[in-house]
Order: sequence, then structure tokens, then C-alpha cells
Amino acid sequence: MGYGFFLSAILLSALPVHAQSAPHSGIHPEDMDATCKPCTDFWRYVNGGWVDKNPIPADKRSWGSFEILRSANRERIRTLLDTAEGDRSAIAGSDRRKMGDLYTSCMDGAAIEAHGLRPVQSDFDRIAAIKTVDELGAVLSFLQRQGRPAGNQNGAVAGGFRLGAMPDPKQPRRIVARISERDSPGRAGSAILSLPDREYYFKDDERSKTIRSEFLVHVAKILVLSGTAQETAKEQAAGILKFETALAEAVLTIAAKRDPNGTYHLMDLSGLRELAPDFNWARLLREAGLPESTPVNVTEPELLKRFNRQLTAVPLGEWKVWLRWRTLQLMAPYLTRAVADEAYRFESGVLAGVQQQPPRWEACANVIDRDLSDVLGKAYVEKYFPAEAKRRMGELVENLRAAMREELEQSEWMSAATKKSALAKLAALKVKIGYADAWHSYTPVQIDRAKYFDNVRSAWANRFNTLMRRVGNAPDPNDWGMTPPTVNASANSSLLELVFPAGILQPPFFDMQAEDAANYGAIGAVIGHEIGHQFDDQGSKFDQTGTLKNWWTADDRAKFEQRASCVADQFNTLDVGDGLHHNGRQVLGEALGDLGGIAVAYRAYKKSLAGKPEPAAMDGFTADQRFFLAFGRIWGTVQRPDAMRLQINTDNHPLGRWRAIGTLQNFAPFHKAFQCKPGDAMVRPAAEQCKIW
Repeated sequence: MGYGFFLSAILLSALPVHAQSAPHSGIHPEDMDATCKPCTDFWRYVNGGWVDKNPIPADKRSWGSFEILRSANRERIRTLLDTAEGDRSAIAGSDRRKMGDLYTSCMDGAAIEAHGLRPVQSDFDRIAAIKTVDELGAVLSFLQRQGRPAGNQNGAVAGGFRLGAMPDPKQPRRIVARISERDSPGRAGSAILSLPDREYYFKDDERSKTIRSEFLVHVAKILVLSGTAQETAKEQAAGILKFETALAEAVLTIAAKRDPNGTYHLMDLSGLRELAPDFNWARLLREAGLPESTPVNVTEPELLKRFNRQLTAVPLGEWKVWLRWRTLQLMAPYLTRAVADEAYRFESGVLAGVQQQPPRWEACANVIDRDLSDVLGKAYVEKYFPAEAKRRMGELVENLRAAMREELEQSEWMSAATKKSALAKLAALKVKIGYADAWHSYTPVQIDRAKYFDNVRSAWANRFNTLMRRVGNAPDPNDWGMTPPTVNASANSSLLELVFPAGILQPPFFDMQAEDAANYGAIGAVIGHEIGHQFDDQGSKFDQTGTLKNWWTADDRAKFEQRASCVADQFNTLDVGDGLHHNGRQVLGEALGDLGGIAVAYRAYKKSLAGKPEPAAMDGFTADQRFFLAFGRIWGTVQRPDAMRLQINTDNHPLGRWRAIGTLQNFAPFHKAFQCKPGDAMVRPAAEQCKIW
């Protein structure tokens, strides 16, 4: 998880989360493990009973609070799409009609099989016709416009870099072009590499070697399905792995990408030419609809240098093989069953341990949510998201903002000057709840009920063109990085935004019938987490205007780094099973968000009780205990071993179990609530406990 109203002067006690009419506790004793002591393994104590009774479904990487709610939302989406599919009264060409037609085309397996690989033949022909380095560059520029989006972001492409757009970190009121290796440092998966991250090409452990061997088999199978002879396919697979390994050498690690100063290199056309003189950058900008004067942020200059070396050192035949492969890999889910099945076998089976594919409708629902997100989002919130939920969530956010203000004001280590800047930033945060104030139109998207691949390509091109049209303009406040049904939340430091989609504002995260302790412990911790991102190892480098600029005194910055290092060191040493450990610097932002978030949520909850009698025990637990039980429950997720390894290797988010355990090991109010003592597993030695503010 891991983007304001001005701070209200109203007392927290005057802003109840909701009317207290026979609220329930949110406690589920049947899901707990009474044989496990809360001070030994709190995650197991809260979730063990549920875990024992609920194996991971065969078509899922993980199973728990997040995925269960996502599955429920997909069922709701299915209802909306089934209705739209059968609604022939919708005006032809309207966005609603397009949604129904895209869903129909996705579900029409017979038509997809009949088309075979013909939808990508024009790409194959374009690649096969390359005879010079300049013609290779022209194809690479063309393929930028055909790349696969990731959610509403830039996504993946067949090429040595990804052209996208972003607010200028040092002038955040304008959008600039961006050239990068992935669309977001926090998003798992590379935009240009076939394996999930650079480290997959270099790690020497047996599991990594096995994945590379399986990758060679996978590539060969896909190539054979596209018409390549078996022995030739094996040779080409080896060449593809060699090509990508050379490219991956120049890619930054995920942890290194977290430094916004290290990934800010704004330059003009001459700067691009200096990094990669053998590529026609003017043509790329022109074909993307951008003037040659467009400023571009190159997040990884060494990658462009390596890309240029590949242009001149790698024979054109090898480039053509690689581009054909990447085209197939990116387009596989939208092609014939054999190609799509093999892609799923490797990407979800080999890499994440998933045993079977989800039903076709579920995959189609995900496509609609990504490619026609505002059409679907509008229908979703109209049917499933009550206005009262948005209002109550707004109150909670303001309560948490006020509590964070107190945290900062009462910090013993922060100087007055830094506190003043931090408080100004806190007051400037803007909050998005539920859904956008206005919906985007999909007029340029061409949808034909009989042409699934062409429909997806049209939606992708529209997304790319929309991004490019925004370059040079101010960010659109109605642009959300997440769709309304998304079960997640986010923070954006350039835009000073906190985003809470409608999808997460449901139990167990947010329950309008639950008492305050449950809501503060669950969604309150999420809100506190997202506020905390504005002050974590990344967000703390952006000031109250969203500008990448130091606003700390040197002494305060050093003290902050010391506290952040405490958290990073803890996650470096947590044994999560099978001898595996997180990379503390890679997950630092999320870990800081969790630790700061639980502290702010707890403070906000206690402030909400000011002037009131102590809440009575419910279901055998005190109010403070219920607060922490709600927090532990939202991390009640189990993963397949391979999926766990994949997350540790590629994601900025720690494993859910350890987000609960690692956070609460540092938090004295939790220890007091459950009478945990020094020496208990859930209590770190006092000298080793981390505290942010």
C-alpha cells in the first residue's frame, strides 16, 4: 500500500466515527487460535483458526483478508458485466456498450481460437523486415505505443526502456516524460525484462537456477507455438536469456530505486543523444506526439548506455528474435488457449506456485477493470458504495491527520524548524476517497465484440496517447492510480495525495456496523500508514508543495535516518521461514508506514475517547485488545512458498504475517494490552525497539 483537507481544529471527540447503535466488536473467535499465546505469535493467535480451516484455493497465490475481499469485488464486477453484456439497449459506441462488448469479446474463446496468431502477425512482419539499426530503432519506437499497461500505469513493453509520464519531482505542477525500467519502484515486475526483476538473472541459489532453466523451456515452448522449429527454439531461448542478462546488468536494484534523487535525471534531447547516440530520440518523441523540446526524466542513465551498446553490439538477428519473443510474451494472455496456458503456467505456476488458472470470467473482469476502469468504476460505486461510507471515512482521515499532528508536535528529537515544515506538509495533504469526482471518457477506444485482441490493443493505445497528451500540463486531479473496486490504498508524494478506493472500504478493513476500536485498528492503521508514506524514506524527501527538496536540518535528517535504519535492520534479520529474510532497505517505506501508522491510529483512537467512560469489554476483550485484534486480522493472509519468495524478491511490501509481528514487537501499548513481558517473542528488548516520531 503504500498518495487534504486543512487540519480541523475540532476536537477528535466531537467527530465520532459513526453512530453507536448496538455496534459489534468485529471479533471472530472462531478464526483465532486459542492454543497460541498472543505474546508468542500474535498473527497466529488472531488468524490461526481461520488459516487451519481455509487452504489456499488452487487458482490463487495467496489467501486471506485482501484476496477474499478482492474475490468478492470480482463477483460484484461479474454481476455488472453480465448485465452490461446482455444490455443491447445501450447506445452503440457508448462507454457502457463498449464495456459489455469488450467483456463479450474476452469471453468468446471460439473467436479467439479462430483468429490464432494472426492478430500479432503485423508485428512479426514489422520485426522481420528490420535490416538496419535505424530500422530497428523505428520498430522500437512503434512498439512503445503497443506496450501492455499495468493497471492505470505505464506497464511493460518490447524494448530496452519504457516511455511514460510523471509529475516532475522538482516541479510537480507539470507532467514530464519519463524513461524507466519499470512503471513504479514499488510495483513488482520489470517493464523491459521477461523475468520479474534483475536479480533473477544473477542469483546463484538453486531456486534461481531452476527458474532460469524453466524459463528456457518456457520460451522455447512459446516460440514453437508461434511456428519456430523445436531445435531452433531452444537455441533462440538461450540467446534471449543471454540478451536480457546483459541488459539487466545495468538495471538498478529495487532498493536503489527508492531514492528519488538517484532516479531524477531531467534532460533534453541532447542529453538523451549523449546517453544513447545510436537511437533516434527525435523520432520517438515525434511519434509519441511530443515536441522535441520535451524535458525527459531518465530514471536510470546507465540502462540507456547499456541499451545503446546492445543496439550496436548485438546482431540484428538476435534483436529480432528477442522482439518476437517479447511480443509473444506480452500478448500471450490475449491469444490462443495454448499460448495463454503456457504463459500462465510459467508466470503463475513456476514463479508463484499456483496450481490452476482462475475461471475465464475472472480474468476478463480484471481486463475491464484495467482497460475501461472509469466505466466499470462508475457502475461499481453506484451499486455498491454508499455515500455514508465516504463521509465516515473522511471523518476518520481527519482524525488520523490530527493525531499525526500531535505525533509531530510532541517529537522529542525533531527541531522546531523541521517540525514547522512537517506540519505544513501534513496540512497540505489532499485526500481521495472512494472514486473520482469526474469520470473519463473512452471515445477513442474502438471495441468490436468479435475482436478481443484488437479491442485490448485499442484500449492500450488510448492509455498511452492519453499519458503523452498530459505531458507539459498540470496533473489531472481526477486521475487515480487505482480503480474504484481496488482493495488497496496509496500515497503520492509529488501530488501530496492519499488515495482510498471504494474497494477497501469494507469489512474487515472498514465496517460501518463495528465499534470504533475495530475501525481504528483496521482502516485507521491503513490511513496512518498512507499518511506515514509522506514522511518515510522516500516521501520525506518531498516538501509541503510536493517538490523533491530537502526541508530537514542536517541533524534532524541524521536522526531520522538512524531511526529508519533501526527498522531496516529488523527486517533484515527477521527469519520468515526457510532461512529467508526481507531486504530491509527494499521494504523500508512500507515497514515505516506500518510502524508509524499503528502509532497514529492508536493515538487517534485514544483521543476519540476523551471525556467518555472507558469502553466496556466486548466478546471477552478490552477495547485496546480489540484495537490490536482488528489490526492483526487485516494481515491474516497465507501464501504459497513460491509466491512468498517472489514477493520477497520483487516487492517493496513485507509479507503480511511479518507486517503484523514485526510492527507490534516494537509497540509498547500492544505489550501492555496483552500483558506481554520482556523475553516474550512479541516483545523486542527495550534497547532494540524502533520508534519513528
